[in-house]
Amino acid sequence: MDSISSRVNKVVPSLTLSVTNQAKAMKARGEEVYGLAGGEPDQDTPDFIKQAAIQALNDGKTKYTPASGIPELREAIASKLNTDNGIEYDPRQIVVNSGAKQSCFNAILAVCEEGDEVIIPSPYWVSYPEMVRLAGAEPVFVETTAENNWKITPEQFEENMTGRTKMIILNTPGNPTGSVYTADELRALGDVALYEDIIILADEIYEHLVYGDTKHTSIASLGKDLYDLTITVNGFSKAYSMTGWRVGYTAAPKPIAEAMSKIQGHTTSNATTFAQYGALAALEGGKDFIRDLNAEYDVRRQFVYGRLSAIPNIKVTEPQGAFYCLVDTEQIGIKSVNLCDKLLNRYRVAAVPGIAFGHDNSIRLSYCTTLDVLNEGLSRFEEFCKAH
Repeated sequence: MDSISSRVNKVVPSLTLSVTNQAKAMKARGEEVYGLAGGEPDQDTPDFIKQAAIQALNDGKTKYTPASGIPELREAIASKLNTDNGIEYDPRQIVVNSGAKQSCFNAILAVCEEGDEVIIPSPYWVSYPEMVRLAGAEPVFVETTAENNWKITPEQFEENMTGRTKMIILNTPGNPTGSVYTADELRALGDVALYEDIIILADEIYEHLVYGDTKHTSIASLGKDLYDLTITVNGFSKAYSMTGWRVGYTAAPKPIAEAMSKIQGHTTSNATTFAQYGALAALEGGKDFIRDLNAEYDVRRQFVYGRLSAIPNIKVTEPQGAFYCLVDTEQIGIKSVNLCDKLLNRYRVAAVPGIAFGHDNSIRLSYCTTLDVLNEGLSRFEEFCKAH
């Protein structure tokens, strides 16, 4: 239709949601589907978090809050960032959003405008480019390699900078790759950003899902100079199994925080009031749940990586974080959408096409499901690979 804006017409629908919805529709028809496409923990939200939200409802916490969130939650987030990440923020620098996805979009919208460029390492989370386009800016994709664990190098960053570069997006731990940047790698990238005062959007939503000896580092903790350039994004969806609650947050220099709060005041207003009280309870009492979730996902990670490493015609890099494996399917010779369609309709295995992440010779497999489902799903995937 001519009445749809050109800005929206540039946006591509989410392939990750499309695959998930197709698999759910097949299950609703009574068909057996082995879902390896999911982007959310299979565990339920812990009861103590639910009870906090229920109590908030019973206490009449059903009205508007400040656009940036209830003061108690913003204070708790500031305390968490100080204790866990070594970053000191005033609660006024914290903006609570309706999920980390909105957090990213608010941050991009607050900083970027027509003509700006945003550097996005590829493979990337599916929504980054579309958010940049909706803000009127242009995504600049920088291809990373499995040999470098899917991480952008300072040299690549510098080569792709122009006078129009306004922001770089760093997602660590990463979706869809599971890669985790070291403190030294982040400092080196930060040094490049400092040359031209390029804003760093640090998406840390998978912060608590790192495995083995791998450590998560917040780039804003690596010096006052980087702190002043960084917008840190995080939330409650992954670590606390609260995907449907839609509570995320940003921590940023005060002028940027104020700009994001202004945007939110004219769009969604506040994140759901009683969900914020659930998020507060998560911060206050969720450490045991996070520890157990991490241990469970590490078992699944090792199982999936071991199985994939033995399958012919594919390559896989061991993920260090999040709950995904990016599988290189170039040797199979089928582009990712066609490959995933065959997997789903012939083998009843749901996976996400790599083209959604800017890498068409791959698929993303998630291990946020049971070992039984993983075992059968990977067996069927192996049959597919041997047949091709």
